[in-house]
Amino acid sequence: MEPRISIVTVAVEDLDRSARFYEAMGLARHRIQDGVAFFQMGGAILALFPRVSAEEDAGIAFGTAPSRVYLAYNTRSEAEVGEVLAQAEKAGGRIVKPAGRAFWGGWYGYFADTEGNVWEVAHNPDFPIDAEGNIALPA
Repeated sequence: MEPRISIVTVAVEDLDRSARFYEAMGLARHRIQDGVAFFQMGGAILALFPRVSAEEDAGIAFGTAPSRVYLAYNTRSEAEVGEVLAQAEKAGGRIVKPAGRAFWGGWYGYFADTEGNVWEVAHNPDFPIDAEGNIALPA
């Protein structure tokens, strides 16, 4: 087995509103089929799937509390952290934690999308990002 995360699927209440948010963040929606939104993000795909459909598909009911899983967007510079946070707020998201120095030495902040899904935006010079946007752990 070759370990990887291929697709991150987020179950959303309002597919159109969520898709508009991510489009306003600069992502291009790929319209493969109705009822789901796909966005290429480097070597992985972000998928938005209506919550009702996701629950039906998975055979489980999602809780109403915030998830213990959050998404992360790593940047190539400290300045880019602020740019991404500002873009998220302009797109309709909410800043959860303004950018600041991290306990591990990098620069980071958090935002929530229109559904309340939390994203960390961070610059960690020890985790290089290549030209295609792929991140690597330190050697």
